Amino acid sequence: MYFSNFFDYLSNEKKYSENTITAYKKDLNTFYGFCKDEHGINNISKIPYSIIRSWIVNLSDSNLSPLTINRKISALSRYYDFLIKLEQIDESPTKNHKRLKVQSKIIIPFSEDEVFYVINVFDDSFEGKRDMLIIDTLYSTGIRRDELIKIKLNDLLFDENLIKIQGKRNKERLVPILPSLLQNINNYIKLRSNIKSSINNLFITKKGTQIGPSLVYRVVKKYFSKVSSKVKISPHVLRHSFATHLLNNGAGINTIKEILGHSSLASTQIYTKIKLPKIISDYKNNHPREIKKS
Repeated sequence: MYFSNFFDYLSNEKKYSENTITAYKKDLNTFYGFCKDEHGINNISKIPYSIIRSWIVNLSDSNLSPLTINRKISALSRYYDFLIKLEQIDESPTKNHKRLKVQSKIIIPFSEDEVFYVINVFDDSFEGKRDMLIIDTLYSTGIRRDELIKIKLNDLLFDENLIKIQGKRNKERLVPILPSLLQNINNYIKLRSNIKSSINNLFITKKGTQIGPSLVYRVVKKYFSKVSSKVKISPHVLRHSFATHLLNNGAGINTIKEILGHSSLASTQIYTKIKLPKIISDYKNNHPREIKKS
């Protein structure tokens, strides 16, 4: 078995995040357990696709979504690609595998009014200023939750009105800071300076430790649940809101792509689908043939 070497490869060479590697470990161990328990196979390096197919059926029978199953097969494919790289196998048993069809889900963004209301409800305590800044930073920059947690004080380039963001696979990008966000950052840093802390992270707890993903999620959930009836409320919805509101107000999709840190335009084009109802409405209300009817 080459799992440990594989995970080292993902971490050191591919620069995968800890969360991704943890997910890969779980998926590969699950597959290994299935092969051992159901088929008596202890070495998964050379197996036929039929075994993988039976695992897919098993996962489907467990009511896992096609999206989740595709992710697990992707982890398996990466492992076999690694074995090919080591010349342990000649070809991957997943070589001809076709991904399961996934019904795309469009995340409904918060309205501009909902965001503006939430940003103005916080108190002047340290935690109040921090929580407001968490939401303001997510919405004003469109960065991911993990990217927000990693921001260091020296990542704030005040003279250039920019934040240096460490994205997926440690890729860095510069994101603009709005004047209003810059002011809120400065107000928060004044309070932060009164907290004894040995770390350089921008966002910390009142005990001086680094905040975690669950805290960011709780902050967004707590405040937006008061003003929004949406089923899905999360930091990622704020990222969607950022992109959708920029697009609705005339920003170019390539600009949005660069700020979001997407590697391809295809990832950004989902937001044009969110804007589609407005496009259809504007089309019907403004086309000359339609206007003449009224």
